[in-house]
Amino acid sequence: MIEKEIPTPELDEIDMSILRIIQKEGRISNSKLAERVNLSETPCWRRWKKLEESGYIDNYTAVLNRKKLNLPVSGFTHVTLSNHDEVSTSPFEKFVESVDWITMCHCIVGNADYIVLIIAKDLEQLYERLNELRKVAGVTALQSNISIHELKNTAQLPID
Repeated sequence: MIEKEIPTPELDEIDMSILRIIQKEGRISNSKLAERVNLSETPCWRRWKKLEESGYIDNYTAVLNRKKLNLPVSGFTHVTLSNHDEVSTSPFEKFVESVDWITMCHCIVGNADYIVLIIAKDLEQLYERLNELRKVAGVTALQSNISIHELKNTAQLPID
């Protein structure tokens, strides 16, 4: 079955305002949003739905406090694989998808192939997780940096 691609609409300043507001206040009601962008509720709701349907909004989520959940340790780890073919990358990528303690993974250019963010309750747990990662087929090297103070951590995009 061929999926119908929804055309991407041109965004005007009201659409941009809606995106700015809901990325910071995802639980805002439509009535409050409409008031903030100077629209009545129905047109505001239609624009919001159109932004969702056209893919500008991927998801709604809650940002949890890692420290309150006893997960204060963050380790940024560069991962090098033995090869770049699918046989080498597939086990690593499947592993990353299967564990919840890797919260970010990017394929990068440079001295390593990927960078991952590993979350842990303490250094011992971080060490155990690095050992699990080291055992994944195709992984040949890890280089980690441990965060000692988080200055900024946001998923909010700079919408101009």
